[in-house]
Amino acid sequence: MKAWILEKQSNIEDRPLKMTEVPAPVPGEKEVRVKIQACGICRTDIHIAEGDLALKKSSLILGHEIVGTVDELGTGVKNLKKGDPVGISWLYSTCGRCGYCVEGKENYCPGFIATGWDVDGGFAEYITINEDFALSLKGIHMDPEDSAPLLCPGIAGYCAFKLTDLKKGQRLGLFGFGPTAFYVLKAACYLGIEVFVSTRSSASKKEARENGAVWVGNVMEEKIPESMDAAIVFPPAGALVEPALRRLKIGGILVLAPVSMSVIEIRNYSGNLWGRDVRTLYNVNKAEAQEFLDIAGKIDLRMPRKVFSFEELQDAMIQVKKGEIREPNAVIKISSG
Repeated sequence: MKAWILEKQSNIEDRPLKMTEVPAPVPGEKEVRVKIQACGICRTDIHIAEGDLALKKSSLILGHEIVGTVDELGTGVKNLKKGDPVGISWLYSTCGRCGYCVEGKENYCPGFIATGWDVDGGFAEYITINEDFALSLKGIHMDPEDSAPLLCPGIAGYCAFKLTDLKKGQRLGLFGFGPTAFYVLKAACYLGIEVFVSTRSSASKKEARENGAVWVGNVMEEKIPESMDAAIVFPPAGALVEPALRRLKIGGILVLAPVSMSVIEIRNYSGNLWGRDVRTLYNVNKAEAQEFLDIAGKIDLRMPRKVFSFEELQDAMIQVKKGEIREPNAVIKISSG
């Protein structure tokens, strides 16, 4: 099969990935092989390619926003059949035995295996995965190029949203409005939650209004008119944390979604933090991921994306790094089915 291989980390402008022919993977026990139709480009892929994250194996196939169809079954597969549409996310596998896994909190498993980092990912024609970690895309009436971003910003956003413990009729604040926040907004509105969005971007303000936000503004310049039951901060900007806490009710929950964050300073503990909870998103949970994908089959979650051919992958990654793509998502089309 054709695959893009990373052997040595370097600036993406140096084109460290090489397209080559490698043996197609063969599914083992309880594994399925997936013929990949599309794979989204995540900035994490760039961080791994450039060395911001340590290289776990060499050579490596990057990519973890994978959409495809099952094309071969290993022994003992019970819940999937050939032709089934599936997605593969950052969560490739876990140990299944530790306390976290037993409690359904496998995102905390010390044996967490990440797709496209610990094991080969989706910038290839085929991938194998244990059937228990392949996510069903049945009922999602979207092109693979539209579905691929659901497997990272979509799932991550929903897992962050689940940490808020919100219920119908309550209020949610979103600080920052990229693709991840877009998916949270759509899911929260579907579930009957009022959403207030703070963003600096005029284009993002327009998009948030058009997709159901009851208030849109910039919290650094104006006051949100209502107190929130919960809020999520998406940018890695520690300066946003106290303004977000300030708008929470006593008993409210603040979720920090980034994997890293600049310095956080709370100047008014008693007024802004006391009586409120701060939680952080740590990897993704398969039950919540599937729950989000089930919602995706009921509402329109399409958003602008730029599609590149398989051969254009490295050019696309350079454009993503430089911010040259106007669309929120960049996706590689690998096959038509």
